[in-house]
Amino acid sequence: MPTSVARDPRVTLRGDLPDRYLTPDDIADMFGVPLETVYQWRRKRTGPPGFRVGKHLRYDPADVRAYVIQRKSACHGAG
Repeated sequence: MPTSVARDPRVTLRGDLPDRYLTPDDIADMFGVPLETVYQWRRKRTGPPGFRVGKHLRYDPADVRAYVIQRKSACHGAG
């Protein structure tokens, strides 16, 4: 009988895309930043793009991956 095990969103994102949208808590855990930083990124439009589902903020894993790739290429291009 399969059991439900909580998975680390960073591990899931590194492998294959998660089968669900990510929450602000997932993003904070993934990047190792406080939750308030995720909300500041949202207000300043500097972090990964998110969207609202009713009153809930969610992130598409594909958009988060694209954001990381873009940031990495910007860092590598500057150095």
